[in-house]
Amino acid sequence: MADDDAPDFEVPVGLFQDLEDLKAQVARLTAQLQALTEGSGAEPGEAMAEVEPDAGTEVAADEDEWQFPPFILLLDPPVYDDELRSLIEWVEGVLVPGYLAEPSADARWCHLWFEHPVAVARLHAAWLAWQELTDPATCGYTGPSVWHRDHLDPCLRDLRGSSGPFAGCTKGEHQIGHRMPGTVPSAWRHENT
Repeated sequence: MADDDAPDFEVPVGLFQDLEDLKAQVARLTAQLQALTEGSGAEPGEAMAEVEPDAGTEVAADEDEWQFPPFILLLDPPVYDDELRSLIEWVEGVLVPGYLAEPSADARWCHLWFEHPVAVARLHAAWLAWQELTDPATCGYTGPSVWHRDHLDPCLRDLRGSSGPFAGCTKGEHQIGHRMPGTVPSAWRHENT
């Protein structure tokens, strides 16, 4: 059929977007299914055996090498400082103006949140999820909804609750010592030896 013989009708733009979402989901599910069926010689309920990499697959040279994105509390300076700086930009530029109302006894917030390790850890996790789930190429158009439901809402509920890391912080007063443990065990820190 020649191009001149093509039917003349309009297709809603939303239909194309829905089709692209479906294509992306099918591709992800196909890859998952392939990985599960090829990598498993076990019966249902049995653990999967280790799969040898294909000849063309690159394997990390160093088993101890960190995979990114890293858990921020395990980073050492200056990598920690750079990651925290980026997190602060996101929290102060996106989260605070868009999602945080005036702090109250029921919804606490500390302006020095970056001095609370629990807050840094939770906000960093929410930020990593936000980066992935706000990109339609990786999550389709439902990603932001999933991010709000599964990441932001629980994070803010835990951070701002009466037993959260800001429990001792009140308007204008910052108390860091109220929730800090003594020393963090060395097993929790990645040390280059």
